[in-house]
Amino acid sequence: MVFDPAALEFSDAGTPVPIRAATILPALRENIEFTTADGLTLVGELALPAAGPVRATLITLHPLPTHGGFMDSHVYKKASYRLPALAGIAVLRFNTRGTSSPRGTSGGAFDEGVAEALDVAAAVQFALDRGLPHRWLVGWSFGTELVLKYGAVEPVAQHIAGAVLLSPPLHRAGDADLDAWAACGKPLTVLVPEHDDYLQPEQARERFARVPQAQLIPVAGAKHLWVGEKYAARALDETASTVLGAATELPRQWHGPMAVQPADV
Repeated sequence: MVFDPAALEFSDAGTPVPIRAATILPALRENIEFTTADGLTLVGELALPAAGPVRATLITLHPLPTHGGFMDSHVYKKASYRLPALAGIAVLRFNTRGTSSPRGTSGGAFDEGVAEALDVAAAVQFALDRGLPHRWLVGWSFGTELVLKYGAVEPVAQHIAGAVLLSPPLHRAGDADLDAWAACGKPLTVLVPEHDDYLQPEQARERFARVPQAQLIPVAGAKHLWVGEKYAARALDETASTVLGAATELPRQWHGPMAVQPADV
């Protein structure tokens, strides 16, 4: 059964409450679908601020689906749970082709990051069609490969403000892709865990030196999967700081209605 975000039950404790891993803050949430240029239907969720303007939009690209990555990978789920309420940031999550989650399964089959170019373009077009402003790509692990390969070229480049990378492995994306980002000139924030399994800060500095506008941020103690509330919160802080254009430390408490992630989601 597909999870319906409208089924969430919110309550107010009447006092400030710590924001925990399963905390869901108010937002306008809807299950969405959009179609790729090769005719596939991709499924996802859009979370918008419940009040006030959309200050920025995140279009998220998840980790490798053949190794458990999907739209609900925990940093992205926490982004959708928190950022609309805490920072006025809209969060678009979706399953790339052939990927499944409680939201459902996107059409097609995993294509090693090749045909996924059409998925990236379709997600950006969806955000554009919905009038979502200040669109930023956010990639995590495999998702960073899609950002680097397809974010700096048309049809995507003209419609995004920049990108944020979490744990880039630089397996599928190479120097030519980095050079394309350098040429396009759009901002690129690169968060590199100290203990990453694939690319650690010293190596990342060497590789991303090809992109003069890249801001590389080493994160002490973190690992590739950003496990632990401390590291997930840091990833969200740095992402919000980038897309809002000012240093941002998101609140760690909430005073108002909140819900808790259902056990089966």
